[in-house]
Amino acid sequence: MAAVNITRVTEFILIGVSDHPELQLPLFFVFLVIYGLTAAGNLGIITLTSVDSQLQTPMYFFLRHLAIINLGDSTVIAPKMLINFLAAKKSTSYYECATQLGGFLVFIVAEIFMLAVMAYDRYVAICNPLMYTVVVSRQVCVLLVSLTYLYGLFTAVVVTSCVFSVSYCSSNVINHFYCDNVPLLALSCSDTFFPQTVVFTSAATNLFFSMSIVLVSYCNIVLSILRIRSSEGRKKAFSTCASHMTAVTVFYGTLLFMYLQPQTSHSLDTDKVASVFYTLVIPMLNPMIYSLRNKDVKAALKRFGAHPGHSIRQME
Repeated sequence: MAAVNITRVTEFILIGVSDHPELQLPLFFVFLVIYGLTAAGNLGIITLTSVDSQLQTPMYFFLRHLAIINLGDSTVIAPKMLINFLAAKKSTSYYECATQLGGFLVFIVAEIFMLAVMAYDRYVAICNPLMYTVVVSRQVCVLLVSLTYLYGLFTAVVVTSCVFSVSYCSSNVINHFYCDNVPLLALSCSDTFFPQTVVFTSAATNLFFSMSIVLVSYCNIVLSILRIRSSEGRKKAFSTCASHMTAVTVFYGTLLFMYLQPQTSHSLDTDKVASVFYTLVIPMLNPMIYSLRNKDVKAALKRFGAHPGHSIRQME
């Protein structure tokens, strides 16, 4: 029997958001604006929560790290995406693709659990306010954030290793705008049962546990708010978690839309639309949600705008 000549893939071609040539330049400017707003908004949140003395609380400590995660997530995706809009050959090397997938997984998993940590923080603040400074101490905050990043890194290493442990032979065109595990595994020329199982199990487990924390926290928060007798007290309690509830609803709503579609109507094109939302649009929206709906952040922004040098010196 003659030996089969198998060509191993050394690079991948990313189709992108659209494969229509006439849309490449308009889409470049649209996503350039989105990424610019994302970078400016999240850097603004990081700066404000770092330099303003009145924002040195656990809630804003977590918000700062959510902004870092959002900025990291979009930065892993957007620059390469923008380059490919203008490039004649929309290619990415094998190892660059693996690095992008790993980076994306670090930040998306960290975001899932950072939102859960922030929900727990609001639960303690509203349901057990007298113990808040003890339960959510500085040491606990650092521990929760560190575990979130470490778990994101662990997940990225395991899943990326599994996805790139299979063989990629001749087909190298990815129907996506970045290297994601599902379209990558669809190209493999070897058995993908194990990596697909790892990907599905990881995604399902992460969503289940993080959403369970969020739902349990907010069920208790709603019950506690309803027990408050004065309407002013209920309004004040609700306002402290309104921004986070909005961010959680948008983020998990997008993920559930993506993963709970019937298999008959599921397509990679639908995945691309959902992916644009949670990798690029949501990181742009979060700073707006937390600043427009938050009196403390708006007040800090005014103070920083009026006396930027003084705000920075306070932290020195």
